[in-house]
Parts: sequence; C-alpha cells; structure tokens
Amino acid sequence: MKLVIGGSTGFVATELICQALENPAITSIIALGRRETPAPLVAGPAAAKLKSVICDNFETYSDSVKKELENTDACIWTIAVTPVKLKTVPFEETCKISRDYATTAIQTLDTLRYKQDGPLRFIYISGHFAPRSPAEVPKELQDHGLINYGLMRGEAETLILAYGKQSKGAVQSCVVKPGFIDSPNRERREIPGLPHIDLQNIAAALLDQVVNGFEKDTLNNADLICIGRKALTGE
Repeated sequence: MKLVIGGSTGFVATELICQALENPAITSIIALGRRETPAPLVAGPAAAKLKSVICDNFETYSDSVKKELENTDACIWTIAVTPVKLKTVPFEETCKISRDYATTAIQTLDTLRYKQDGPLRFIYISGHFAPRSPAEVPKELQDHGLINYGLMRGEAETLILAYGKQSKGAVQSCVVKPGFIDSPNRERREIPGLPHIDLQNIAAALLDQVVNGFEKDTLNNADLICIGRKALTGE
C-alpha cells in the first residue's frame, strides 16, 4: 500500500509515520508537507519506505509533486488550523487551509490514479464539535465564538464525503471526529464536553482503517478508541 500523509510534520502525522513504518501492509509512505520530514531515529531499515515530498502550494500541485502522488492507495489528511491558532490566522486563510486544501487533495489524488486495483481511501481529520448544519451547532461552539469555524469544518466533512459517494466506487472517503488528543509530551486540557483520546490510539485507528477498510463514513472519538485499542493489541 502506498500511503500519503498530508501535513507530515504535525503532531498526529509524526506518530502516524512511526506506526506506518512498522506496518508491513504499508510499503510506501509519502510525507507531504511544506518542509522536510525527517525519518524517526528508531526507524532502522524501515526508513527506506518513507519519502519526504515538499509542497509549496496546496492549492495547485506542481508537476514534480504530482509525480510523487501517482497511484496512491490511501491518504490521511491532517492539515487544518486548530481553534487555538484562530487568532493568528485570518478566517479566509483558515477556510483555505482547513477545507480547500483537503478537497483539492482528494480530487488530485483521484485523478492521479492510473491503476484499477481498488479504491482510493481518504481520511479527513475534523473535530469532535464540528456540525454539518446550523441546526447542529453545539453549545460549546456558541459559548466560545466558534460557530463559523465549526460550520466551515462541517462543510469540509460534507464535501469530502460527497466526493466519495459521487465517485462511483473509485474513492472511499471517511471523516474522523476526535476529541482532545493526549500524549506524554503534551499538556492535558480539560474542556467541557470534549472527550480525550491517546495519540498512539488514534494513529493506530487511522492506519487500521486505511489498510482494512472503513467501518463507516464517520468515526467519532469512541469509535476511534475502540478501533485503535483492537489494532494495538492485535485482537
């Protein structure tokens, strides 16, 4: 399996790469990011599976980047502006990074598949509170002035899922909606209504789903915990 990880130097992506290198079902990892993606120090010979691809423009891919993305089997898209960074990024730019980059990616990867041995599997990482309609906006977003941000993330979810449904089987898309992601090197934050998931757990769940197929098109935090635990324990 050839796996693309979009946003390859980020928090979740770094753990994804570590686990993907150890997964024999994944034979090629394209680490797509704005800067070089180093191989984990403990990777050993498996590091040969990893290729760092620098992308300067996620709106229009260069020919050299497109060449590296040909015949991708699966993609896990981690790129987005998180709520804590909203004050430093204009909202128009936030929409472009969190929504438009993902829709461009799924379209581009689809058009660059020249083999017919199975669908492209695409995972979009969204957020626990993201609503897909104004009627679904939770109180937590209202209380923190995040209604427009949440609806934009929900719109991205809808677009990604719709692309898969309209592809006539060529693309399978999935949205995951984790809560706060914990790791030993990250301060744990308690936010009312927001569940937690361990970094190793979510990475294991995402890799399990791209390798074995999606259980359903939207996976919430509890789903991810269950899938990840089974993957980590080999059940």
